[in-house]
Amino acid sequence: MILSDTRILEEMEKGTIKIEPYQRECLGSNSYDVHLGKWLATYKEHILDAKKHNQIDYFEIPEDGFVLYPHIFYLGVTAEYTETHAHVPFLEGKSSTGRLGIDIHATAGKGDVGFCGNWTLEISVKQPVKVYKGMPIGQLIYFPVDGETEVKYNQKKNAKYSGQPDKPIESMMWKNKF
Repeated sequence: MILSDTRILEEMEKGTIKIEPYQRECLGSNSYDVHLGKWLATYKEHILDAKKHNQIDYFEIPEDGFVLYPHIFYLGVTAEYTETHAHVPFLEGKSSTGRLGIDIHATAGKGDVGFCGNWTLEISVKQPVKVYKGMPIGQLIYFPVDGETEVKYNQKKNAKYSGQPDKPIESMMWKNKF
């Protein structure tokens, strides 16, 4: 079951869903449109190592936009800061984004109950496409949780992505023991 627009508004009133900045015109019948933040990043090295802290270079999207190219993996960020304390948030691309050949996540489209922060986007494109800060990039949908949550994500000691800032965050796989 997905929350409707009225249920999202009710949950925002209760404080279990927070979206900043919030714009009423971005609320769809069962989703909320999020926008591309001003920062993008790429990894410094061509070959990434899952056991290593792979560093990234940040750059700001200019006012006149930035062209994304295939075969380059970009990290982006949502302009919106969100908190979700009683639901499972999913971030999906918008159809208009997809029709430009833009994928906004490789695998990490689901958040956890207790996620608080800006969403890091895992961006790849099918052909060169110019993007702009503030453009609609995706939509959040919310699913209710069946049962009590024992430990919310923002309360976990090993939560690697809690409190994400308004800049993309690189993979923290290197913090895992394997």
